[in-house]
Amino acid sequence: MKKTFLLLLLLVTIISCKENKEASFTGDTTHEAKIEALLSKMSLEEKIGQTNLRGMHSTESELPEKLIASVKKGEVGAFLNIMNLNYVDELQRIAVEESPNGIPLIFGRDVIHGFKTIFPIPLGLAATWNTQIVEKSSEIAAFEATSSGIRWTFAPMLDIARDSRWGRIAESPGEDPYLATVLGAAYIKGFQGDDLSNPYRMAASAKHYIAYGAAIGGRDYNTVNLSEPLLRNIYLPPFKAAIDAGAATVMSSFNEINGIPATGHEFLLKDVLRGELKFDGFVVSDWDSVTEMIAHGFASDEKHAAELAAKAGLDMEMNSEAYENHLKELIKEEKVTIEELDEFVRNILRIKFRLGLFENPHRNKEHTGNLYAESHLEEAKKAAIKSTVLLKNKNSILPLSEKTNVAIIGPLANAPHEQLGTWAFDGEKEHTNTPLDAYKKANTNFTFAIGLGHSRDTSKKGFQEAINNAEKSDVILFFGGEEAILSGEAHSRANINLPGAQEELINELAKTGKPIVLVIMAGRPITITNIIDKVDAVLMAWHPGTMGGEALYEIVHGIKSPEGRLPVSWPKTAGQLPYFYNHKNTGRPADSINFIPMDKIPIAAWQSSLGNDSHYLDVGFTPHFPFGYGLTYTTFKYTDISISKKIINFNEDLEIKVSITNTGKNDGKEIAQLYIQDVVGSITRPVKELKRFEHVFLKSGETKEVTFKISAKDLEFVNHKMIKAAEVGVFNIWVGPSASEGLKTSFSLKK
Repeated sequence: MKKTFLLLLLLVTIISCKENKEASFTGDTTHEAKIEALLSKMSLEEKIGQTNLRGMHSTESELPEKLIASVKKGEVGAFLNIMNLNYVDELQRIAVEESPNGIPLIFGRDVIHGFKTIFPIPLGLAATWNTQIVEKSSEIAAFEATSSGIRWTFAPMLDIARDSRWGRIAESPGEDPYLATVLGAAYIKGFQGDDLSNPYRMAASAKHYIAYGAAIGGRDYNTVNLSEPLLRNIYLPPFKAAIDAGAATVMSSFNEINGIPATGHEFLLKDVLRGELKFDGFVVSDWDSVTEMIAHGFASDEKHAAELAAKAGLDMEMNSEAYENHLKELIKEEKVTIEELDEFVRNILRIKFRLGLFENPHRNKEHTGNLYAESHLEEAKKAAIKSTVLLKNKNSILPLSEKTNVAIIGPLANAPHEQLGTWAFDGEKEHTNTPLDAYKKANTNFTFAIGLGHSRDTSKKGFQEAINNAEKSDVILFFGGEEAILSGEAHSRANINLPGAQEELINELAKTGKPIVLVIMAGRPITITNIIDKVDAVLMAWHPGTMGGEALYEIVHGIKSPEGRLPVSWPKTAGQLPYFYNHKNTGRPADSINFIPMDKIPIAAWQSSLGNDSHYLDVGFTPHFPFGYGLTYTTFKYTDISISKKIINFNEDLEIKVSITNTGKNDGKEIAQLYIQDVVGSITRPVKELKRFEHVFLKSGETKEVTFKISAKDLEFVNHKMIKAAEVGVFNIWVGPSASEGLKTSFSLKK
C-alpha cells in the first residue's frame, strides 16, 4: 500500500510539473521509484529515443527542423559535440518543456585532458605517477567544460597499451594494470567528485571496454585475440577500479575480442560488466561501433547489428541509427523484448537523475568556467613539470645556467597547436605558452632558428640558419618530436623514429661540437637509437599542453627538476613491439650471459641456436629505457631492504622496508617502486608486476626509510579455471627506481 501511495503521489507531481513546463521531481521517493513511474508513462518511441545519442555537423548554421521535431517528441536521449550555447539552451528547453514527459538531455563532449586549459596528454599524465595531479586536472576540465553545458565526458581511456605504434597510446595510462587502476580511480573522482549532481562536475565514461589497446600490430580498430585469464589479469582491472570509484558510464570499444565485437559481446557486457562488476550506469557504443559490426562480419545488416547490440546489453548508440531504425520492429518480431529495452532506459534515466538534470536541467549562464584562470594554468604547468621524463643527462649538462647562450632549434619550439596534443578539441593555440614564448618572457640569452617548418618536413632549406646559430651558442636546445595529428585515433605508425628530416638535422648540428639537449614532444615513445649518441641530454615532454613552454624552461634551467617516470617501456626500435616489462618467461629466458649479438656471430658459422634464449639478434632483449625509468637532477641509493616475515599466511600482511638516500648535491624526489614475482603458478606468471609505489622527497644527503605493505590479496590472479586466488609458493620482491633494477628479497605464502 505504501509503495502504491508513493507512486500515485509521484504521478501527481509529474502531471503538475508538465502543466508548468517544468521537469522537476519532488518528494522523498527514490530514483528507482521515479524511474519506474516514468517508464510506465513513456511510449515505445520515447523509450527508443532515450537510447539515441545524436549530434550536429559543425557546418550547420541553425538547428535542423528534423532534430527539433525529434527532441520535441522525446526521441533523443543525449547529444554530443553541440558547442553553440544557444543550441544547447534551446534543445534542453524543448526537451524539458515540450517533450511528452519532460526528460532532460545529456550533453557530452570529448574532454580528454582539459577543456580550454589543456593538460599533458593522458600518457603524459600517467608519467607523473601522481593521483593528485590526475584528479586535479580532471576536476579543472570538468569545471571549465560545464560552463558550456557539458555534463558528460568520454574519458578516461583505460586501455592497457603495450605497443607504441598504436596511435591511441597517447590517450592511455600506459602498459601496467596497477598504475592504470590507481590513475583510473583518480580520473573518475576528478571528473565526478563526491556528488554527481554537482553542476560543476560531469559524468565520466570508462573506455574502451575492452582490450582496445591489444589490437594486432598496434593498428587502430583491429582484432584482438586474448585468453580469458590475460583479459582478466591485465585489461579488466582498470575498468573494475573505475566502476568501484563510481564511473557513471562505460563505452564499448571498436575492436572484436576473440571473434566477437565488443559492442555485441553479451558475455563481456552482461555477465562480466553487469553481473561481476555490478555496474549500474549505462553503456554507450563508440562512434558507429554498432553498425561497424557489419564490416567486422558479425552482423549481416543494420537491423541485425541492432539486434546483436541489444541482446548484448548495449544501452545507448552513438551516432549510428540502428536502434532508431529497427528496435521497434525487432520488438514486434520478439527478437528483442520490451523488458530489455526498459532496462536500457532505466540505466540511462538513472544517470540523468544522479546528474541532477531533472532538478536542474539548464546550463547555469552565470557559470563562466574561469577559463584559463591563473590557478588552472598553474596546475597545468605543474602537471607538465611532473610528467616530463629525463632520459639522459650526460655529464650533468642539465640544468643550464640562465647565463648560458642557448640556440633554440626545431619544429616543436614554437608550435602552439601541436603542443596541445591529440584530443584537444577545445584548446586554443592562442593561449598556448611555447618554449620560445617562455624564453622571450625570461629575456635570457638565446637565438631561434626553426630548422624545419614542421615535424614531417624533409626540406633542408632551414638547416644552414640553424647551424649558424648553433655555432655561436654554448648549448643547442632541439625541440623535436611529432605533430599532434601523428598520434591519437587512426594515427598508428609502423616507424616511430623522429619523422621528416629531424634526425638528419640533429646529425648536422652534432658536427658543430656543441652539446645538444633533445626535448621530445610526442604522443608516444619515439625511437632515438640512431641519434642517442649525438645528443647529451634527452627530455620526454610528451605533448605537454597549454603551459608546456614555461614548464620546460623551468626544468631546463633548474628552477624545477623533472619528476616523470615512464609509464611504458621505451623501445629501441619498432621491431621490438609489442614490448612490456611484465612479460612471461620462456623455456629459454633471455639473459646477458648467453646473449650473442649479431655482429659477434662468426662469418660462415655452423648453424646452431646461438645464444640459446629468446631475443632479437640485432637489438637484444631489453628496451632502450625500462618501465618506471626517469632521472632527476640528483641521485639516489637504495639500501637495507627487509621484510617483516619470511612466511605469511592468507590472513597476514607483509611489510617491506627499504632505505633511500639522496646521494647527490640537489634536493629531489624519487618514486620508489615495488615489484613482485610469483615464481611458480598454476598458469605461468609475469617476471615482475608493479604492486606499490611511493613518492619520496629527500634533501641532499638525507636518508629515509620507506615502508610498503602488501597482503595475499595483492598476490591474487585469475587462473585457467577462471578462479581468482593467491597460490601458495615463493615470491620475489624488488624495490627500486624502475622495473629493471632494485634490491631483491623473497618470502613464501603458505596456508
